[in-house]
Amino acid sequence: MENEEIQILLVEDNKADAALTIRALKKHNLASNLIHLIDGAQALDFIFGKGEFTGRNTDIKPKVIFLDLKMPKVSGLEVLRIIKSDEKTKLIPVVMMTSSKEEKDIIESHQLGVNSYVVKPLGFENFSKTIVELGFYWLAVNNVPGQ
Repeated sequence: MENEEIQILLVEDNKADAALTIRALKKHNLASNLIHLIDGAQALDFIFGKGEFTGRNTDIKPKVIFLDLKMPKVSGLEVLRIIKSDEKTKLIPVVMMTSSKEEKDIIESHQLGVNSYVVKPLGFENFSKTIVELGFYWLAVNNVPGQ
């Protein structure tokens, strides 16, 4: 997938949530060219072509980033801040997917430029339905400049 379009960049450290997300998207044919990364540091390396992703064509940007808020190494808020402050990446849609309903997290995410803030629903069915709706919206309905 080195030089192919990346549709979804899933940045999620919780293995169960990542597996449910990928399963729901695959079931509805929304997971082609999905890349799953497990922490914020890995996400930044991927987006900017550093570390293990040195040499990756950074002109190939994901259609959407599903980003967890609380992660090891680099938090989702810091990843969001860096993405949205760089001219080359600031237009990539970012959906914060988290279990946090804390007002300060919601406010800070929006101040940093998040495109959507979604609290992960409880229960397999509700979680799957929400993921499919998000995938469909960001891949099939939403229009982003340059894509």
